Amino acid sequence: MAELQDIRDSIDNIDASIIHMLAERFRCTQKVGVLKARHNMPPSDPVREAQQVTRLRQLASAAKLDPEFAEKFLAFVIREVIHAP
Repeated sequence: MAELQDIRDSIDNIDASIIHMLAERFRCTQKVGVLKARHNMPPSDPVREAQQVTRLRQLASAAKLDPEFAEKFLAFVIREVIHAP
């Protein structure tokens, strides 16, 4: 059962890393929002979002992760960014 605990410890470390990375991503997107507001730019950028979807789907494929999952994850993150204070 030591092997199971080792794997679970790795999962816990990965989860912590994901949370920290998401927090940093949200800090960056908040800065983008401030800049866009300052320059009277629309909050969403469909061209950029489409580029990101393509990029993340390619990254997911290369990592042997379901590209559909990667796209859904990005859509979720974008929705959360739009609703963040």
